Amino acid sequence: MVVGELANFAAYAYAPAVVVTPLGALSILVSAVLAHFMLNERLNGFGVIGCLLCVTGSMAIVLHAPEERQFESIPEVWALAMQPAFLLYLFAALAATLLLILKVPAETAASTPLVPVAICSIVGSLSVVACKALGVAIKLTARGANQFAYAPTWVFAAVVLAAVLTQMAYLNRALDLFNTAVVTPLYYAAFTSLTLLASAVMFRPEQGPADALTQLSGFVTILCGTTLLHATKDLDAGAAAGALGRPLGGGGGYGAGADDGLEMGGGSSSSSKKLRV
Repeated sequence: MVVGELANFAAYAYAPAVVVTPLGALSILVSAVLAHFMLNERLNGFGVIGCLLCVTGSMAIVLHAPEERQFESIPEVWALAMQPAFLLYLFAALAATLLLILKVPAETAASTPLVPVAICSIVGSLSVVACKALGVAIKLTARGANQFAYAPTWVFAAVVLAAVLTQMAYLNRALDLFNTAVVTPLYYAAFTSLTLLASAVMFRPEQGPADALTQLSGFVTILCGTTLLHATKDLDAGAAAGALGRPLGGGGGYGAGADDGLEMGGGSSSSSKKLRV
């Protein structure tokens, strides 16, 4: 996992964030394929289609990616971060995060995945642009121009550390309370969308309307593939549980929430059992 995250971090130093972030969905594809062969988790026809959609969307994003902007020093990146447009996004993101953490009641946050996923996505969009800046600093330093003598480099490093810790805490909370099939596609869509917005506001990549539209289509295609992969995985789990003669879920956490959802707003327990079967 450490090697993978280091490789992901290095990618931000050499490619635009609008390319690297959507390609994160390929980890879901690789996980599904490896689980099929190594863990005997059957990848059904819908899962294969989901994998193909992820690959197709990724190709569309890579082939129509904007040119990488070249930086000569960290002060150039800092100047982009001090633009009024990005400062407005930064303050709005921090205000929304604090509002979700401090003002949303605990019982509300525990009843819907939208709250922790929103916090992860907003903070994650800031971590990506900070990762991009820190990656540029490391790349330039490796070439002989020490960028750690500049204070903004350490500011970006502090933002990355704080944002990553916040993301880990709230993403783990979401996965503890809710089904992965719900959290993963939702988090991917929100995180990628906000990251693309933050990157576009800060770095302003030069890209024609046709290329931008194609990249947007690739992103939607990946999202469809990701959702299909996780939705069909849940169907397989439900079929296996039915074959064993026991209900899927049970206990606390997501199992209880799933039962409530199946009752469709106050149905009887008998109707819930029928729907489960």
